[in-house]
Amino acid sequence: MFGRRTAPAEAPPIAAQPAKAQKSVSTPKKASPNPAPKAAKPAQKANVAPPRVVTSAPNSPEPQAVEIGGRSDEYFQTKSTIFNALIDTIDLSQLAQLDSESAAEEIRDIVNEIISIKNVQMSIVEQESLLQDICNDVLGYGPLEPLLARDDISDIMVNGASRVFIEVGGKIQLTNVRFRDNAQLMNICQRIVSQVGRRVDEASPICDARLPDGSRVNVIAPPLSIDGAALTIRKFKKDKLRIDDLVNFGSISPEGARVLEIVGHCRINTLISGGTGSGKTTLLNCMTGFIEHDERIITCEDAAELQLQQPHTVRLETRPPNLEGQGEVTMRDLVKNCLRMRPERIIVGEVRGPEAFDLLQAMNTGHDGSMGTLHANSPREALQRIESMITMGGYSLPSKTIRDMIAGSIDVVIQAARLRDGSRRITHITEVLGTEGDTIITQDLFVYDMSGEDDDGNIIGVHKSTGIARPAFWDRARYYGKEAELASALDAASE
Repeated sequence: MFGRRTAPAEAPPIAAQPAKAQKSVSTPKKASPNPAPKAAKPAQKANVAPPRVVTSAPNSPEPQAVEIGGRSDEYFQTKSTIFNALIDTIDLSQLAQLDSESAAEEIRDIVNEIISIKNVQMSIVEQESLLQDICNDVLGYGPLEPLLARDDISDIMVNGASRVFIEVGGKIQLTNVRFRDNAQLMNICQRIVSQVGRRVDEASPICDARLPDGSRVNVIAPPLSIDGAALTIRKFKKDKLRIDDLVNFGSISPEGARVLEIVGHCRINTLISGGTGSGKTTLLNCMTGFIEHDERIITCEDAAELQLQQPHTVRLETRPPNLEGQGEVTMRDLVKNCLRMRPERIIVGEVRGPEAFDLLQAMNTGHDGSMGTLHANSPREALQRIESMITMGGYSLPSKTIRDMIAGSIDVVIQAARLRDGSRRITHITEVLGTEGDTIITQDLFVYDMSGEDDDGNIIGVHKSTGIARPAFWDRARYYGKEAELASALDAASE
């Protein structure tokens, strides 16, 4: 997610991985399908070379569509015909009793039989592609499987059954991927959210969930979404990014990365701020990589996305209310309960409301090195948002008391931003010094200075040190024996 993704536009699509069986799906009885009166149209070549851009008609406002897998209208018609015959033939109650491999094999056998009976003319490559797609529809995530398999896609946005967008390299593109109808799209949405014990339907049309690999999922269903269910998936790379990758992407300078490593290691309370899609969660994952393996870490998230490598990690996740409106567990409930679990660090995936007060209390009561993220456009705005969250939580505290608590709890604010060329940068490393009157005093250690753009429209800039030789957390770095490394990084950045 962090840095500019420079995946080539002409890269061939990666074949979809075999889908996992769902416990609610089922298995065939050995009945033969009824032959159609005439053969279906032959499918077009499915496993064709690289995706190409299909340009729209002149003067048409329709955006360009990127072909995924070379699927054509004839292919979708043939697939629909065979899929309907499969559903008429298969015994779903028996299919549900098989494991994923056995269920996929049964489906392939029946589909091959249907193709033979209906006398559909297609090559071996085309037939294999059709078999894989139908297995994905029955057992997996259907048309989403090829998109989920591609590591260069960072976001998948489904606006109803016939319009699917992807984000590659920070740019949004329309694809030719589509669902049979809104019913199939809704079925796949329910399949995704049911894996984590949640539901989405007319009674509960908004749902946050996650895929098994940690990718974040949001679903909003009709009647709230007028043109069919809207599904948004924020994907994570299979190979988790490290701080060195951020340096290679140009998201931070080597000296700034060294300072972030010291911040993470020395148990300095950190707040990561940024806009939507700026890479806050990715940066938080990178920062947790500097935590010692003997520390007890507890994470609190709405949908579990963080993937910490430390062995002593407890992952907590909120829970929505049930049909009767009971049983809800909020983020604040989790953060308050963390204090009874003997944590050494508390990490909140995203601070959105009154839990900000409990997180500040945790930072102030011996849980040094706690971290969290929130939406804000600058370090100063991030501190103001923390104050407003506490105020909206119903706490009748004077503003000065709240600001003193913020200044006494948060040591460093790291600002991430997504620039207009699609790249992601760490624009500020700012430390909180204290209060002066009613004002919180901060100072920048590193800032990103934009100097222009190149011929390709890419923003040019450098990370600069502000010349601070001894930051306020110097004594904390010296306590952990890191003062020499901190001085070296700051000196190198100021040259």
